[in-house]
Amino acid sequence: MQYKFCSVTDVGRSRSNNEDSVAVDEAMRLAVLADGMGGYKAGEIASAMATSHIKSEMGRWLTEAGDAARYREVRRAMELCVDGANVSILNAANSNSHYSGMGTTLVMGVFRDDGLVIGHIGDSRCYCYRAGKLRPITKDHSLLQEQLDAGLISPEQAENSNIRNLVTRALGVEAMVLLEVNEHGVEAGDVYLMCSDGLTDMMNDAAIEQLLAEQAELEHKAQSLVDAANERGGRDNISVLMVEVTEAAEKRGLIARLLGK
Repeated sequence: MQYKFCSVTDVGRSRSNNEDSVAVDEAMRLAVLADGMGGYKAGEIASAMATSHIKSEMGRWLTEAGDAARYREVRRAMELCVDGANVSILNAANSNSHYSGMGTTLVMGVFRDDGLVIGHIGDSRCYCYRAGKLRPITKDHSLLQEQLDAGLISPEQAENSNIRNLVTRALGVEAMVLLEVNEHGVEAGDVYLMCSDGLTDMMNDAAIEQLLAEQAELEHKAQSLVDAANERGGRDNISVLMVEVTEAAEKRGLIARLLGK
C-alpha cells in the first residue's frame, strides 16, 4: 500500500493560541496528533512535547526495526514511547509552576503494508472512511462516552451535553497512563481521519462523512473540514490529520497487465 499524508491545524475563532499539535513522519508512515490542556499556554507545551517525543522516538524505532517488526512489537514500542512522553510532560509540569496541571490527549497511528496500529488517549479520534461510509475506530476516554456506554443518555442528548470535554484519561497528568491500542486492516481507497475535538464538537459524523464524499484532493478535504468547523462557531482549536491509501504502483501495473490495459 501507498500512503499520502496531509494535515491542517487552526486556532479557531474563540481561542488566542493553538494548543493542538500535529506531527508526521512520512518515511516511517507515522502520524501523531495531540490536543493540549492547561493554563498559561501550558496546553500547547504539553501537546508539542508529546508529538515531538513520539515522532522522534517512534520514528527511530521504526527505522531500526524495519518492515520485519511484528505487530505486537510495534504495539509495545508505541506504549514505551508514550510512557516516555508521559514522564517528560509530568516532570515539566512538576518543575514549573506555569505548567502545573498541563496534559494532552493523543491519537497516533503506524501504517504498515497490510494494516494500521492505532493508539489513543482521551477524546482525540481516528475515523476510517471506506466505500462512502465513515466509522470511528477509536472510542473516547471521556465521562460523556461512559454515560453513553451505560445507556444513561442518548446519542442525540450527547450532542448537546455540557460535559463533552471532560476526559477520563490524559497524557502527562498522572505517573502512569494507559494507551489503548488496536489493529485494523487497510484497503486501497480508505481515508483515515485523525482529529481533535475542535472538529467533532462542531460537526457530527454525518456532516464529516458528507464532506469526505466530495470528489476533491486530500488537501482540499482537510481544509474544508477545518473551514466547516469554523463556520459552525470554531469554539476550539481545530486539527485534522488525513491519510489516503492507494495500491502500490507495481501492484497497479500488474493488475493493468492482467486486464490487458
